[in-house]
Amino acid sequence: MAVSVHSTARRYAIVGTGAIGGYYGACLQRAGQDVHFLLHRDYNHVRQHGLKIESVQGDFTLPQVQGYRRVQDMPPVDIVIIALKTTQNAALLPILLPPLIGPDTTVVTLQNGLDIEGAIANMAPNNSLLSGLCFICSNKVGPGHIRHLDYGSIVLGTYHPQRHPAGTTPTLEAVAQDFRAADIAVELTEDLYLARWRKLIWNIPFNGLSVVLNATTQEMMASVHTRQLAAALMHEVVAAANGCVQKVTPDRDRSLTPQVIDTMLTHTAQMKPYRTSMKIDFDEGRPLETEAILGNPLRAAQWAGVVTPRIEMLYQQLKAIETDLVINKIFPV
Repeated sequence: MAVSVHSTARRYAIVGTGAIGGYYGACLQRAGQDVHFLLHRDYNHVRQHGLKIESVQGDFTLPQVQGYRRVQDMPPVDIVIIALKTTQNAALLPILLPPLIGPDTTVVTLQNGLDIEGAIANMAPNNSLLSGLCFICSNKVGPGHIRHLDYGSIVLGTYHPQRHPAGTTPTLEAVAQDFRAADIAVELTEDLYLARWRKLIWNIPFNGLSVVLNATTQEMMASVHTRQLAAALMHEVVAAANGCVQKVTPDRDRSLTPQVIDTMLTHTAQMKPYRTSMKIDFDEGRPLETEAILGNPLRAAQWAGVVTPRIEMLYQQLKAIETDLVINKIFPV
Protein backbone atom coordinates (compact mmCIF):
# COMPACT_ATOMS: atom_id res chain seq x y z
CA MET A 1 0.00 0.00 0.00
CA ALA A 2 1.12 3.57 -0.56
CA VAL A 3 0.50 7.06 0.72
CA SER A 4 -1.18 9.48 -1.62
CA VAL A 5 1.52 11.03 -3.80
CA HIS A 6 -0.62 14.06 -4.61
CA SER A 7 -1.68 14.96 -1.07
CA THR A 8 -0.30 18.32 0.07
CA ALA A 9 -0.47 17.44 3.76
CA ARG A 10 -0.10 13.98 5.20
CA ARG A 11 -0.75 12.91 8.75
CA TYR A 12 2.30 11.61 10.61
CA ALA A 13 2.69 9.68 13.85
CA ILE A 14 6.05 9.92 15.64
CA VAL A 15 6.79 6.85 17.77
CA GLY A 16 9.82 7.83 19.82
CA THR A 17 9.96 11.58 20.46
CA GLY A 18 13.65 11.72 21.30
CA ALA A 19 16.74 13.16 19.63
CA ILE A 20 15.73 11.79 16.23
CA GLY A 21 11.93 11.61 16.26
CA GLY A 22 11.58 14.86 18.18
CA TYR A 23 13.81 16.76 15.79
CA TYR A 24 12.46 15.47 12.49
CA GLY A 25 8.86 15.48 13.72
CA ALA A 26 9.20 19.10 14.83
CA CYS A 27 10.64 20.05 11.43
CA LEU A 28 7.71 18.36 9.69
CA GLN A 29 5.17 20.17 11.88
CA ARG A 30 6.89 23.51 11.32
CA ALA A 31 6.58 22.89 7.57
CA GLY A 32 2.82 22.38 7.85
CA GLN A 33 2.43 18.63 8.18
CA ASP A 34 -0.15 17.20 10.59
CA VAL A 35 2.15 15.54 13.15
CA HIS A 36 1.11 13.51 16.20
CA PHE A 37 3.72 12.66 18.84
CA LEU A 38 3.70 9.66 21.15
CA LEU A 39 5.23 10.86 24.43
CA HIS A 40 6.42 9.16 27.58
CA ARG A 41 8.08 10.80 30.58
CA ASP A 42 7.84 14.34 29.21
CA TYR A 43 4.15 14.14 28.24
CA ASN A 44 3.01 16.77 30.74
CA HIS A 45 5.89 19.12 29.94
CA VAL A 46 5.40 18.93 26.18
CA ARG A 47 1.65 19.32 26.44
CA GLN A 48 2.18 22.50 28.48
CA HIS A 49 5.26 23.96 26.81
CA GLY A 50 5.60 22.29 23.42
CA LEU A 51 8.88 21.29 21.80
CA LYS A 52 12.05 23.37 21.88
CA ILE A 53 14.64 22.82 19.14
CA GLU A 54 18.15 24.29 19.33
CA SER A 55 19.68 23.78 15.92
CA VAL A 56 22.72 24.77 13.92
CA GLN A 57 20.19 25.56 11.20
CA GLY A 58 18.24 27.93 13.44
CA ASP A 59 16.46 27.57 16.78
CA PHE A 60 12.70 27.29 16.92
CA THR A 61 9.91 26.38 19.32
CA LEU A 62 6.57 24.71 18.70
CA PRO A 63 4.39 26.08 21.53
CA GLN A 64 1.67 23.55 20.83
CA VAL A 65 2.04 19.97 19.65
CA GLN A 66 -0.41 17.10 19.39
CA GLY A 67 0.94 14.74 22.04
CA TYR A 68 -0.42 11.46 23.41
CA ARG A 69 0.37 9.04 26.19
CA ARG A 70 -1.24 6.06 24.39
CA VAL A 71 -1.26 5.01 20.76
CA GLN A 72 -4.91 4.05 21.17
CA ASP A 73 -5.72 7.76 21.52
CA MET A 74 -3.92 8.76 18.32
CA PRO A 75 -5.90 9.29 15.11
CA PRO A 76 -5.42 7.22 11.93
CA VAL A 77 -2.30 8.36 10.10
CA ASP A 78 -0.77 8.13 6.66
CA ILE A 79 2.79 7.61 7.86
CA VAL A 80 4.21 6.13 11.06
CA ILE A 81 7.79 7.14 11.85
CA ILE A 82 9.52 4.73 14.23
CA ALA A 83 12.35 6.54 16.02
CA LEU A 84 12.73 4.29 19.06
CA LYS A 85 16.04 2.80 20.06
CA THR A 86 16.32 -0.69 18.57
CA THR A 87 16.68 -2.01 22.13
CA GLN A 88 12.98 -1.16 22.60
CA ASN A 89 11.67 -2.84 19.44
CA ALA A 90 10.94 -6.30 20.83
CA ALA A 91 9.12 -5.02 23.91
CA LEU A 92 7.34 -1.95 22.55
CA LEU A 93 6.67 -2.28 18.84
CA PRO A 94 4.19 -5.20 19.14
CA ILE A 95 2.17 -2.95 21.46
CA LEU A 96 2.69 0.42 19.78
CA LEU A 97 2.63 -0.29 16.06
CA PRO A 98 -0.55 -2.32 15.33
CA PRO A 99 -3.05 0.32 16.54
CA LEU A 100 -1.50 2.86 14.17
CA ILE A 101 -1.55 0.69 11.05
CA GLY A 102 -4.35 1.05 8.53
CA PRO A 103 -4.56 -0.52 5.07
CA ASP A 104 -2.85 2.48 3.42
CA THR A 105 -0.37 3.39 6.17
CA THR A 106 3.30 3.64 5.29
CA VAL A 107 5.85 2.75 7.98
CA VAL A 108 9.20 4.57 8.09
CA THR A 109 11.86 3.38 10.50
CA LEU A 110 14.67 5.78 11.44
CA GLN A 111 16.91 3.43 13.40
CA ASN A 112 20.53 2.35 13.52
CA GLY A 113 21.99 -1.03 12.70
CA LEU A 114 21.56 -3.87 10.24
CA ASP A 115 18.66 -6.26 9.58
CA ILE A 116 16.29 -4.39 11.88
CA GLU A 117 13.38 -4.15 9.44
CA GLY A 118 12.27 -7.80 9.32
CA ALA A 119 10.35 -7.84 12.60
CA ILE A 120 8.63 -4.57 11.66
CA ALA A 121 7.67 -5.97 8.26
CA ASN A 122 6.12 -9.00 9.96
CA MET A 123 3.83 -6.71 11.98
CA ALA A 124 2.71 -4.81 8.88
CA PRO A 125 3.08 -7.33 6.04
CA ASN A 126 0.72 -5.52 3.65
CA ASN A 127 2.10 -2.02 4.16
CA SER A 128 4.94 -0.15 2.53
CA LEU A 129 8.07 -0.15 4.70
CA LEU A 130 10.68 2.51 4.19
CA SER A 131 13.90 2.81 6.14
CA GLY A 132 15.96 5.91 6.78
CA LEU A 133 19.57 6.32 7.86
CA CYS A 134 20.00 9.54 9.81
CA PHE A 135 23.34 11.30 9.49
CA ILE A 136 22.86 13.72 12.33
CA CYS A 137 24.42 14.82 15.60
CA SER A 138 21.42 15.40 17.83
CA ASN A 139 20.75 14.92 21.54
CA LYS A 140 17.72 15.17 23.78
CA VAL A 141 18.93 17.41 26.59
CA GLY A 142 15.75 17.84 28.61
CA PRO A 143 11.97 17.33 28.56
CA GLY A 144 10.78 18.36 25.11
CA HIS A 145 14.21 19.90 24.42
CA ILE A 146 16.29 18.71 21.44
CA ARG A 147 19.76 20.03 20.62
CA HIS A 148 20.79 19.57 16.99
CA LEU A 149 24.57 19.99 16.78
CA ASP A 150 25.57 19.09 13.23
CA TYR A 151 24.55 17.46 9.95
CA GLY A 152 20.93 16.28 9.64
CA SER A 153 20.49 14.51 6.31
CA ILE A 154 18.63 11.24 5.75
CA VAL A 155 19.32 8.44 3.28
CA LEU A 156 15.93 6.90 2.55
CA GLY A 157 15.17 3.62 0.83
CA THR A 158 12.58 0.88 0.45
CA TYR A 159 12.98 -2.33 2.43
CA HIS A 160 13.46 -5.56 0.44
CA PRO A 161 13.12 -8.78 2.49
CA GLN A 162 15.78 -10.56 0.41
CA ARG A 163 18.24 -7.66 0.82
CA HIS A 164 18.12 -6.85 -2.88
CA PRO A 165 18.05 -3.33 -4.33
CA ALA A 166 14.41 -2.21 -4.34
CA GLY A 167 14.61 0.83 -6.61
CA THR A 168 12.50 3.92 -5.96
CA THR A 169 8.72 4.09 -5.67
CA PRO A 170 6.10 6.87 -5.68
CA THR A 171 5.65 6.31 -1.94
CA LEU A 172 9.36 6.82 -1.35
CA GLU A 173 9.33 9.98 -3.45
CA ALA A 174 6.28 11.34 -1.62
CA VAL A 175 7.81 10.93 1.84
CA ALA A 176 11.09 12.43 0.61
CA GLN A 177 9.13 15.39 -0.74
CA ASP A 178 7.64 16.05 2.70
CA PHE A 179 11.04 15.91 4.38
CA ARG A 180 12.62 18.21 1.83
CA ALA A 181 9.77 20.70 2.27
CA ALA A 182 10.73 20.66 5.97
CA ASP A 183 14.33 21.66 5.09
CA ILE A 184 15.63 18.14 5.73
CA ALA A 185 18.13 16.98 3.14
CA VAL A 186 17.11 13.59 1.76
CA GLU A 187 19.05 11.28 -0.53
CA LEU A 188 17.14 8.37 -2.03
CA THR A 189 18.88 5.03 -2.33
CA GLU A 190 17.85 2.11 -4.51
CA ASP A 191 19.99 -0.21 -2.37
CA LEU A 192 18.97 0.13 1.27
CA TYR A 193 20.93 -2.93 2.44
CA LEU A 194 24.21 -1.59 1.07
CA ALA A 195 23.42 1.89 2.43
CA ARG A 196 23.00 0.38 5.91
CA TRP A 197 26.41 -1.24 5.62
CA ARG A 198 27.87 2.06 4.50
CA LYS A 199 26.64 3.81 7.63
CA LEU A 200 28.02 0.99 9.76
CA ILE A 201 31.50 1.89 8.50
CA TRP A 202 31.21 4.84 10.91
CA ASN A 203 28.78 3.49 13.49
CA ILE A 204 30.63 0.30 14.39
CA PRO A 205 33.98 1.88 15.30
CA PHE A 206 32.85 5.19 16.74
CA ASN A 207 29.78 4.05 18.68
CA GLY A 208 31.60 1.01 20.02
CA LEU A 209 34.90 2.68 20.84
CA SER A 210 33.19 5.69 22.43
CA VAL A 211 31.88 3.36 25.17
CA VAL A 212 34.96 1.17 25.53
CA LEU A 213 37.31 4.19 25.63
CA ASN A 214 34.89 6.57 27.40
CA ALA A 215 35.53 9.22 24.77
CA THR A 216 33.90 11.75 22.47
CA THR A 217 34.58 11.83 18.73
CA GLN A 218 37.05 14.67 19.25
CA GLU A 219 38.98 12.73 21.88
CA MET A 220 39.08 9.61 19.71
CA MET A 221 40.31 11.47 16.66
CA ALA A 222 42.99 13.25 18.71
CA SER A 223 44.74 9.91 19.31
CA VAL A 224 46.70 8.46 16.42
CA HIS A 225 46.27 4.99 17.90
CA THR A 226 42.50 5.26 18.19
CA ARG A 227 42.30 6.70 14.68
CA GLN A 228 44.30 3.74 13.35
CA LEU A 229 42.06 1.31 15.22
CA ALA A 230 38.94 3.00 13.86
CA ALA A 231 40.35 2.75 10.34
CA ALA A 232 41.14 -0.95 10.81
CA LEU A 233 37.58 -1.59 12.03
CA MET A 234 36.25 0.32 9.03
CA HIS A 235 38.20 -1.90 6.65
CA GLU A 236 36.61 -4.95 8.27
CA VAL A 237 33.15 -3.44 7.83
CA VAL A 238 33.80 -2.82 4.13
CA ALA A 239 35.00 -6.42 3.70
CA ALA A 240 31.96 -7.77 5.54
CA ALA A 241 29.57 -5.63 3.50
CA ASN A 242 31.07 -6.72 0.20
CA GLY A 243 31.06 -10.37 1.26
CA CYS A 244 27.39 -10.20 2.23
CA VAL A 245 26.13 -8.44 -0.90
CA GLN A 246 28.18 -10.78 -3.08
CA LYS A 247 26.54 -13.77 -1.40
CA VAL A 248 23.04 -12.25 -1.67
CA THR A 249 23.36 -11.20 -5.32
CA PRO A 250 26.38 -12.94 -6.89
CA ASP A 251 25.35 -11.80 -10.35
CA ARG A 252 25.31 -8.06 -9.52
CA ASP A 253 28.08 -5.57 -8.95
CA ARG A 254 27.30 -4.21 -5.49
CA SER A 255 30.26 -3.13 -3.42
CA LEU A 256 31.72 -0.49 -1.15
CA THR A 257 35.16 0.94 -1.88
CA PRO A 258 37.81 1.60 0.79
CA GLN A 259 38.02 5.24 -0.32
CA VAL A 260 34.94 5.98 1.80
CA ILE A 261 37.03 5.34 4.92
CA ASP A 262 39.32 8.36 4.44
CA THR A 263 36.29 10.54 3.73
CA MET A 264 34.56 9.46 6.93
CA LEU A 265 37.67 9.92 9.04
CA THR A 266 38.16 13.43 7.63
CA HIS A 267 34.56 14.37 8.35
CA THR A 268 34.82 12.96 11.88
CA ALA A 269 37.95 15.01 12.56
CA GLN A 270 36.05 18.13 11.48
CA MET A 271 32.92 17.28 13.47
CA LYS A 272 32.01 19.28 16.54
CA PRO A 273 32.83 17.34 19.74
CA TYR A 274 30.10 14.73 19.94
CA ARG A 275 29.02 11.98 22.29
CA THR A 276 27.73 9.16 20.15
CA SER A 277 24.24 7.78 20.74
CA MET A 278 25.70 4.63 22.31
CA LYS A 279 27.91 6.68 24.64
CA ILE A 280 24.91 8.73 25.77
CA ASP A 281 22.96 5.53 26.45
CA PHE A 282 25.90 4.19 28.46
CA ASP A 283 26.32 7.43 30.44
CA GLU A 284 22.62 7.52 31.27
CA GLY A 285 22.39 3.85 32.23
CA ARG A 286 20.27 2.76 29.28
CA PRO A 287 20.65 -0.50 27.33
CA LEU A 288 23.11 -0.30 24.45
CA GLU A 289 22.27 -0.95 20.80
CA THR A 290 25.05 -3.52 20.67
CA GLU A 291 23.10 -6.17 18.79
CA ALA A 292 21.73 -3.91 16.06
CA ILE A 293 24.98 -2.03 15.47
CA LEU A 294 27.58 -4.78 16.03
CA GLY A 295 25.93 -8.14 16.69
CA ASN A 296 23.83 -8.33 13.53
CA PRO A 297 26.68 -7.21 11.23
CA LEU A 298 29.05 -9.65 12.94
CA ARG A 299 26.67 -12.56 12.40
CA ALA A 300 26.10 -11.46 8.80
CA ALA A 301 29.86 -11.44 8.20
CA GLN A 302 30.16 -14.94 9.68
CA TRP A 303 27.31 -16.10 7.41
CA ALA A 304 29.20 -14.73 4.41
CA GLY A 305 32.47 -16.32 5.52
CA VAL A 306 34.24 -13.01 6.21
CA VAL A 307 36.57 -12.95 9.22
CA THR A 308 36.29 -9.75 11.30
CA PRO A 309 38.39 -10.21 14.46
CA ARG A 310 38.43 -6.55 15.52
CA ILE A 311 34.65 -6.22 15.21
CA GLU A 312 34.25 -9.44 17.19
CA MET A 313 36.56 -8.19 19.94
CA LEU A 314 34.72 -4.86 20.15
CA TYR A 315 31.39 -6.70 20.27
CA GLN A 316 32.60 -8.94 23.11
CA GLN A 317 33.91 -5.93 25.04
CA LEU A 318 30.55 -4.20 24.78
CA LYS A 319 28.69 -7.35 25.83
CA ALA A 320 30.97 -7.59 28.87
CA ILE A 321 30.24 -3.97 29.74
CA GLU A 322 26.51 -4.62 29.34
CA THR A 323 26.74 -7.65 31.63
CA ASP A 324 28.51 -5.59 34.27
CA LEU A 325 25.86 -2.89 34.04
CA VAL A 326 23.06 -5.43 34.50
CA ILE A 327 24.82 -7.11 37.44
CA ASN A 328 25.23 -3.71 39.09
CA LYS A 329 21.59 -2.90 38.27
CA ILE A 330 22.43 0.27 36.37
CA PHE A 331 19.89 -0.79 33.76
CA PRO A 332 17.47 -3.72 33.75
CA VAL A 333 17.56 -6.77 31.52
